[in-house]
Amino acid sequence: MKIRVGVFFGGRSVEHEVSVISGLQAYNAFDREKYEPVPIYITKENELYTGELIADIANYKNIPELLKKSTRVFMMCEQNGVKLIQYPEKKFGNSEAAQIDVAFPVVHGANVEDGSLQGFLRHYNIPIAGCDVTASAVTMDKYVMKTVLKDNGIPVLDCVTLYGKEYQGGEECAFAKVEEKISYPVIVKPVNLGSSVGIKVAKNREELREALEYAFTFGPKVLVERAIVNLREINCAVLGDYEEAFPSECEEPISSDEILSYEDKYVAGGKGGSEGMRTARRELPAKLPDEKRDEIRQMAVKTFQTLGCSGVSRIDFMIDKDTDQVYVNEINPIPGSLAFYLWEALGKPYAVLLDDMVKLALKRQREEQGMLTSFESNILRNANLSGAKGIKK
Repeated sequence: MKIRVGVFFGGRSVEHEVSVISGLQAYNAFDREKYEPVPIYITKENELYTGELIADIANYKNIPELLKKSTRVFMMCEQNGVKLIQYPEKKFGNSEAAQIDVAFPVVHGANVEDGSLQGFLRHYNIPIAGCDVTASAVTMDKYVMKTVLKDNGIPVLDCVTLYGKEYQGGEECAFAKVEEKISYPVIVKPVNLGSSVGIKVAKNREELREALEYAFTFGPKVLVERAIVNLREINCAVLGDYEEAFPSECEEPISSDEILSYEDKYVAGGKGGSEGMRTARRELPAKLPDEKRDEIRQMAVKTFQTLGCSGVSRIDFMIDKDTDQVYVNEINPIPGSLAFYLWEALGKPYAVLLDDMVKLALKRQREEQGMLTSFESNILRNANLSGAKGIKK
């Protein structure tokens, strides 16, 4: 019997469109001999839709029309999986639209990739491919991620965080907070976004003001860190979990400016982005000495396992060419296109990568089923809600 995999994509995120591309790439890559993938589109209002038309990227040119012709659903727990029930339910007949055995999130950005969707899915007792709630939240908060890595001896750049309210309450104090710890130039970025959204370089206080105001339009908290002047960027993905993990080939993305932009990743190489990260400009494999390649790949695995990741994540590194020092820049718990091109460079087809991720999800479910989550108790038999002490009495 085929495994029914619900491929979730979209969501209330500025990276919504990129998620649709990545999600449908994954949906199309599943081995149909072994899996029955079910496309589940999350609208920007967090509504769930499924149906044959949802699986065709061409239909997203007119999303309102697509939704009219598709089936809105809600999820319902069943003993042997999760049912997708048509909403509103039919007055007569069966309202079941589909059933899934495994949830496979391919989402990007705040409100979905940061543990929000993972927590929602966990409520339904279904195996989830990729990082769990905790790892998703930690990896998507760049400041928390840096703190955890630094505590484990993994090199990251020093940084400062600022809240929007803090900045509005006193610009001069905010500037001083940054300048006391970090020298110009600096990079300003939202603390929990990916795809190079909201990022600017600032070389002086006036540019810092502009960069902060820009970053705060994407979220209430931003991170400011030192900008490496003579920079080289290298990316490496990791597949596995806490027990065993393997690094992919390394790539060097090609940027058109001081930093790799959203357009560099999704527009410039793909003539509109319909193929996502696959056609972004890059050197693959990156031209690195064997020792430096080994260093980065080993650091990628250590970063992945230190943060408690599972499935596939991509770690983005920075090399200061003046010192040859490697730093972890950030980690993408659900990388664009799931970084399949980095694995194809090592001879692993996309379908096999997806198969490995599903196996890891099922492994984690088996381990969790062996954990104690409740115990027999008669506490409710003697519960008393009257009086100030209530149950504690």
